[in-house]
Amino acid sequence: MYRIPRLIDVNARSRIFRDKRKLLIIGRCVEIEHPEILEKFPQNEYGILSVCLEAEHVNMVGFKLLGILARGDYEEVSVLTVDGSMHCTQLHWMVEEVFKIGRYRNISRRHYIIYHGKIYNVSTDAVKTSRYLYKVDKLLKGER
Repeated sequence: MYRIPRLIDVNARSRIFRDKRKLLIIGRCVEIEHPEILEKFPQNEYGILSVCLEAEHVNMVGFKLLGILARGDYEEVSVLTVDGSMHCTQLHWMVEEVFKIGRYRNISRRHYIIYHGKIYNVSTDAVKTSRYLYKVDKLLKGER
């Protein structure tokens, strides 16, 4: 049923993305639930890998992504998930954590979410803020 390989299962220098400059990490369900949105990321440009954080631990996936980034030469890492999924939200947070640990300043990152069948680009600041409930609560109350 699924054709896109799981990030956790591939070699850190896999031929799937070895010659690509861009990585796209998708929530596993996107391939089945939103194939039309996935088509906006051409496979000749993106090495596409899937993750389901209901099945895999975030730390294992993050460590694997660190290994991939350390061995390749990438200009972009993007994440595409369904908005509102507590597991998919972790995927966005995990990428931010990997970039913080790895200090990959020369690689851009993009966060895309699917909401009501449409794709939206979410800022890294939104992803970082969403990790802190105190900050979210202050924003909702109109406080700074």
